[in-house]
Amino acid sequence: MTSLVMGPLLGLESETQYSLCFMTEAGCKSAAVRINGEVLAASKQADTPKGAFWRLVWQASPKKAGTPIDYEILLDDKPAQDLGGYDKWQFYLPGKKENVLIGYASCNGFSDFKLLTSTPAPYAMWDKLAAEHKAHPFSLLLMGGDQVYADSLWTSVPTLKAWNELDRVDKVKRKATRTMVEQLDRFYCELYCRQWSRPEVATMLARVPSVMMWDDHDIFDGWGSYPADLQGCEVYQAIYAAAAKYFRLFQLRSAANVSLLDPVHLTHHSWRLHFRGYQILALDNRATRSQNQVMSREQWEQINGALADCGEGHLLVMTGVPVVYRDFSFTEAAFDATPWEEELTDDLKDHWRAKSHQGERARLIMRLLDNARLRRQAVKGENQAIPKTLILSGDVHVGCLGVIQDRRGEGVMNVHQLVSSGIVHPCPTQFQWTGILAMTNDDPEYLDESRLVRAELIKPFGAPVYLRTRNFATLQMGSDNKLWANWHCENGLAASYPLA
Repeated sequence: MTSLVMGPLLGLESETQYSLCFMTEAGCKSAAVRINGEVLAASKQADTPKGAFWRLVWQASPKKAGTPIDYEILLDDKPAQDLGGYDKWQFYLPGKKENVLIGYASCNGFSDFKLLTSTPAPYAMWDKLAAEHKAHPFSLLLMGGDQVYADSLWTSVPTLKAWNELDRVDKVKRKATRTMVEQLDRFYCELYCRQWSRPEVATMLARVPSVMMWDDHDIFDGWGSYPADLQGCEVYQAIYAAAAKYFRLFQLRSAANVSLLDPVHLTHHSWRLHFRGYQILALDNRATRSQNQVMSREQWEQINGALADCGEGHLLVMTGVPVVYRDFSFTEAAFDATPWEEELTDDLKDHWRAKSHQGERARLIMRLLDNARLRRQAVKGENQAIPKTLILSGDVHVGCLGVIQDRRGEGVMNVHQLVSSGIVHPCPTQFQWTGILAMTNDDPEYLDESRLVRAELIKPFGAPVYLRTRNFATLQMGSDNKLWANWHCENGLAASYPLA
């Protein structure tokens, strides 16, 4: 039986449009999927150093009740199996009015080899996610950044290793050679194939539709927060081009994804889709990022347009770095006076609360509050649930819950934030966490002169403010018309919070 090189990868691009992607050997001439008895031809999207990348789209017809959907892959008209030996797969199609179960996770890897070798059962939380899916099937898995960790490129790409040993002036002047471009292309291709072929990960990506947005480690640590001469140099841009190519294939399931806000130019990869009463908006905070901006003016215009179209339902906003988190401003100001700024970019300049991003952060918060009021006004009937607004973030390797509370006008408007991080990456050590606490604060923050818009971190039920343990989260509307957020933690904590 023919084996896939990687996959399958199941995706979602609209209320009823599902995508299926996989990689085959380069010599494969045709690929198709038999799904619910219907055979659909796949189209080749790209040739890569590991083989051909294929994609197809299936239009679902949801029934009143949830339905299992079976599929198998045919390569040159013969059944194919994945690297785990499976030749048939199944996923769950929720009923038309079902309160769907949604999973959320981030930070699927290790920032350095030492962490990998010192972490027992590194993929244990994926096994817990699979057990949860078996007991209560997920309709969708959201992945909010750092789906792979590419930081090893500095030591494993030979031409890049040599370039990195140059002084700053020579680095900026040096061209990206054809050999370097080829090595980078192979590096990112092999990175995805290796990390996503882990049986614990591959099992879920083939059986639960997923949608994703990248963060810095999907390119390399701190991307977008480096000085302009480095950020714009030819070698950095070659790295970005290779990372973006494979992000589009593996995470977005190709540039043909119909949920993209900028599908023609792909200057950024923000996307929006509607699914079972949820509007899901993912913000690309890396493609146009610099030390002075998180998103470009053109990207903001498209984000504002997408928010204007979100006139009803619950809004989930994916942004890799937390919008509500500890305040690093004192530490940032202290280090701005030192010559070590470049070494601190990821820890300080990369946060939404960095001084150069504070105005843009305030804009995002006010836009979300305005949209929340708009969707609340659209509610008709006493028994209809009040629309919820929830920011989903990762990056910081701890779980936590934030709230932005707006007391302007009539009633109180809340925008909550759930941080789940990471499903694989370990939490900070006690020593590291003590240092973070010493250098930062989590005092309540007021965002307007009237002190009526307040942001702060709050405690989930059954847990402290910070979940310093590996975790993933689940979301589901309850019969009480509240959106229940639950953190599933490696240390056994069962943290939860109802968004009213």
